[in-house]
Amino acid sequence: MKKKHPYLSNPLIGLYSVWTGFWFIGWFLVLFPFMLIFLQHKDTKRFAHRLVRIWSHLFFAFGFLRFEVVSEQKIDPKQVYVFCANHFSYLDIPAFVKILPNYFSFVGKSSIKKVPLFGYLYSRLNILVDRNDRASRSATLAKSIRALQSNRSIIIFPEGGITSKNFPYMSSPLKDGAFAMAIQQQVPILPVSFLNNHQLMDDDYIALKPGLIQVRVHAPIETLGLTQEDLPVLREKVFQKIQQPILDYHGVDMPQ
Repeated sequence: MKKKHPYLSNPLIGLYSVWTGFWFIGWFLVLFPFMLIFLQHKDTKRFAHRLVRIWSHLFFAFGFLRFEVVSEQKIDPKQVYVFCANHFSYLDIPAFVKILPNYFSFVGKSSIKKVPLFGYLYSRLNILVDRNDRASRSATLAKSIRALQSNRSIIIFPEGGITSKNFPYMSSPLKDGAFAMAIQQQVPILPVSFLNNHQLMDDDYIALKPGLIQVRVHAPIETLGLTQEDLPVLREKVFQKIQQPILDYHGVDMPQ
């Protein structure tokens, strides 16, 4: 049976989606000229990053979306991490921007740069990859390592995008890139579980409903002393850390 368009099945969701979309675009247009100024020089990019964080805070505030972030330990804003999370919804990206105090770059798909204005901002602040191009994947890994060397954290969704067809189960095995760069640079991986973003945002229609965004931030997993031979074990450890709280939240078991 064909899925009903949420705007038609529930007009309130449609109205709310238009409301949040207005503020998402509106605040972006207000802040973009200032972001553009700061993007012109590498020494001022941090200020553009801060404006993106302000944009995220304004969007969630005007959208009446609340957060419950439970952390196993406080995130050190001066520490360089490789952040890894499940990716079930486009809402994950602004949520990440809001909750993290660190200076970071996303590793995201290259097609985003085609979006007017936003694509330019995203491509200047983040690292883009064409996952179907081996050369692009290799270049992305090299750029990510340079970012880590310059004391900038990396956010990566190691499933390789919104790829799961069976929420709340993540796609597996996870891609190796996040773990390879963390081991090479000997920086900790910090797993994050977004428990319910996919229930609040319908990515098929970009429909959003109000609610409580629930996030679990786990303790960092150290990579000091690990080699690339340890990658499979590290990858599985991170997968379990992210996946289990999501399954617990939804009351389902890990598949055998």
